[in-house]
Amino acid sequence: MEKRTSDLFGTVNPRQGFDLNALFRYACSNVEGFPLNPSKFDISQFGHGQSNPTFLIEVGSRDSVKKYVLRKRPHGKMLESAHAVDREFQVLQALGVHTQVPVPKVFCLCMDPNVIGSLFYIMEFLDGRIFLDSKLPGVNAGRRREIYLESARTLAKLHSANVDAIGLGKYGRRDNYWRWAKQYVASTGEGKPDRNPKMFDLIAWLRQNIPREDSSGAMAGPVHGDFRIDNLVFHPVEVDRVIGILDWELSTFGNQMSDVAYCCMLYTVGVDHINSTVTNGLEYTGHPEGIPSQAECLAEYCSVAKPWPAAAWKFYVAFSLFRGASIYAGIHSRWLMGNASGGKRALHSGRMANGLIDSACGFLEQTSVLPEHPPSSGPVAHNYSDQEQNL
Repeated sequence: MEKRTSDLFGTVNPRQGFDLNALFRYACSNVEGFPLNPSKFDISQFGHGQSNPTFLIEVGSRDSVKKYVLRKRPHGKMLESAHAVDREFQVLQALGVHTQVPVPKVFCLCMDPNVIGSLFYIMEFLDGRIFLDSKLPGVNAGRRREIYLESARTLAKLHSANVDAIGLGKYGRRDNYWRWAKQYVASTGEGKPDRNPKMFDLIAWLRQNIPREDSSGAMAGPVHGDFRIDNLVFHPVEVDRVIGILDWELSTFGNQMSDVAYCCMLYTVGVDHINSTVTNGLEYTGHPEGIPSQAECLAEYCSVAKPWPAAAWKFYVAFSLFRGASIYAGIHSRWLMGNASGGKRALHSGRMANGLIDSACGFLEQTSVLPEHPPSSGPVAHNYSDQEQNL
């Protein structure tokens, strides 16, 4: 089932409210073409996701309304490195100006917390379609396959961007795996949610099994950090073309295969936000008709960007589960502090974190997690020229 982006907004969470007059004055001065004397200036909040609060701005007259999107840092105390909207703005601006990677255009970044109470930026509103359920209910089998393969191609296009050429060479450390362990520790224990001892067994295994390729930097490049189907906006009419990658809060510069494994995590685990449970993924429960296998999606991605990752795939998937558990633990901690943006779903994030930890430990016991070679009937290779990558 698909949703139009304009249908995903609701009332503003009182905890994340702000001074609309101050916002209007700032936008008038800093967003080119922003209506100066509108009869309409409305704000609604995007209800999907758990990260930086996101709002729709509708401004203009009855006959002509412009739409913008505002992303801001949550109010309240939080981890120092979390919710860095300035980093989101930086990567969106670089990709939007210098590449063909589909991202929304950004207009301005406000680093003065006195304007609306926290840092924020304003970007364009993308009118398109979002698929909130990765199993794509209500979508025919042919389109399901194309949506998945288009997602793989889009990620490959992002990973083909030359970070040095677009000014992102120092955007992050390629070996900074362990900040997630620090985040987990900071989000648990000592009056916070209980720590799961299995998490530290998982961390120990990961430390002992870092792929050799990681030290060479061969897999390093721009990383989205939360790349999945429900963070993609598809064209409102054309079937099925991605016009925007959203939610760049976790973006960095690092090992790109960890980004791919996170995107493929639904094949290993099923995250049910409605019932707050972690179940077996599509490789164990079976694929809805039309959805390609994990190996097929990887083959589509690798035909554009990277070599086949069979030797190190267990590490990358285990790392993605570990990282996901750290993120959910942080959400639960923020909910207890009263500044999580995901509403009631954040209440059960601690349970989700433990479910991912259990799944990771079970995954490590498997002897084979990916075929030695890509499917023989894999897709035809796509090759972006250097000029396309750096435009």
